[in-house]
Amino acid sequence: MEEKKPEVVEESIWTAEEAIKKAPKLYGVPTGVESLDELFFTSDIQEGKPVRKPLGGIPAYSVTNITGVSDTGKSLMAEQYTVMQASRGEPVAFITVESPAHFTITGIRERAKAMGIDFESIQDRIILIDAASHGRLRENIPDLLATLAHVIKTYKVRHTVIDSITGLYEAREMQARVVVRQLFNFMKRWYQTALFISQKRSGHEELTAEAAGGYAISHIVDCSMVLSKDIILTQAQSRLYKKPIGEIVRLFRIDGCRMCGHDTRTHYMEITELGLVRIGPPLSA
Repeated sequence: MEEKKPEVVEESIWTAEEAIKKAPKLYGVPTGVESLDELFFTSDIQEGKPVRKPLGGIPAYSVTNITGVSDTGKSLMAEQYTVMQASRGEPVAFITVESPAHFTITGIRERAKAMGIDFESIQDRIILIDAASHGRLRENIPDLLATLAHVIKTYKVRHTVIDSITGLYEAREMQARVVVRQLFNFMKRWYQTALFISQKRSGHEELTAEAAGGYAISHIVDCSMVLSKDIILTQAQSRLYKKPIGEIVRLFRIDGCRMCGHDTRTHYMEITELGLVRIGPPLSA
């Protein structure tokens, strides 16, 4: 059999001038998480010099990975983001992989109350896809994407949350990169601003973006946020964090964002008594 000669894929070639005409406008999407939006910025040219300019949220049309071990506030952030978008009149698709839809919406309603937002006024803009109760959606990504595409078209959805993406490749982590790439490409094709929640194993370094499935997620997505918690057990930790032994310290870090500039420091983080995540000052302050 004659070997096929390599072919030039001409439609894959763009000049920067052509590409920029198709590029979406860069602007910030408010997250509903106190003090998080200020950590993203862009730049402008003023009098011939670059000047930092606040973006006011995560970049629109970005795919952001929020990762951490259990009980670090990942799902709370996803729920706060969902409530915030719905309160702005923006429909949200929430794919629940871990907990059935009727349990997940209870948490989202609590987040709305804690944020001072009337849940009944936003509930028609939150559309849940229950992959937790339907194994077919967890095991068959094409079916999941077909269902999501139907929801996007029917409800004019502009935001998608998946909690958690790790549950879509559990017990088959060798396929993690393929799964994440399919989902990432789908979000780009449908112009979604998306949050992927991913679970870290307890053996991973706390403040790295590595989740179950290795680096499959962080290497593909546009932005990664890492949440961690540390129990103060030594005097050295007590002096570092200025808290007594036995207290829990929560930390937050943006582990890269290729669509815009961002604060690179590690910040304190808090989960309030009402169950809201709040970003605090940098650890170096």
